[in-house]
Amino acid sequence: MALEDTDVFTRLERFYDAVPRDAAVAEEIGGFVLFVNDGKGWPYYARPRLGGAGTPSAADVTAVRQRQRDLGVPEAFEWVHETTPDLLAVARSAGLDVLLAPLMVLESAALVPDLPLPGATIRFLDPAAPTFPADISTSRAVGRLGFGAPANATTVQTGSLVVEVAGPAQRDAVPPLNEEAVAELVRRHSSGRFLSAVVESPTEGILACGSVQRVGVVAEVAGVATLPSARRRGYASQLTASLARRTLTEGGELVFLSAGDDDVARLYSKVGFRRIGTACIAEPAAAAAL
Repeated sequence: MALEDTDVFTRLERFYDAVPRDAAVAEEIGGFVLFVNDGKGWPYYARPRLGGAGTPSAADVTAVRQRQRDLGVPEAFEWVHETTPDLLAVARSAGLDVLLAPLMVLESAALVPDLPLPGATIRFLDPAAPTFPADISTSRAVGRLGFGAPANATTVQTGSLVVEVAGPAQRDAVPPLNEEAVAELVRRHSSGRFLSAVVESPTEGILACGSVQRVGVVAEVAGVATLPSARRRGYASQLTASLARRTLTEGGELVFLSAGDDDVARLYSKVGFRRIGTACIAEPAAAAAL
């Protein structure tokens, strides 16, 4: 892999390799590097080694999975298909299911302006504010509920019952983050490497969340989610645009994201992002995990 900084895929590879290193230990296993955090925050992944020669083998996949099982962490792998194209077949042959997520970069000239949101406003979270622990806990609860419900669902079938999707009551019932997790998030936000924002209603509280993680001038928009009861109000797309604009005004040059599927990618294209490739996110196939 050529390591010219002008190549967008190389810049992304450097970013993916750098993001976990301030909070995790890097272990090289065959053609992969496995990032292992110290128990705080979201567990990391294994990726092809930066500048590594050739495609990791099925034996490398097996060795990483064994190490992940020994550590008690998810058996998770991530890579960019255009950078390591042969890994898709290798991963599948080694018993992994692979999500193919549209990889998109921001076209700055196409970024939509800030627009009013129905019944809500966008607020950036300040790690120095006394409300930050409660805000970030509520934000994470919204993300947990948002990612846990089908994208277009308004109700969920539970046996013979049809119940409404999660709303503020369910959000508020999610246990808050512990002090250690909050302290780690304060540290990451205070460093300037992390930025979070929410969509907030004066009557319903926090209804959508999203973040940017940044290394130098490269930044990823991630974790954008809407409370299921508040969907189809344009919150996620406008929040994404606001996060991107704030990143650009603070010196960011390359802003990107991975969309969950083609339908989500079309929403992001409407606020200024275009697809350049595919992010691969792999985990054990259901049958292989039993």
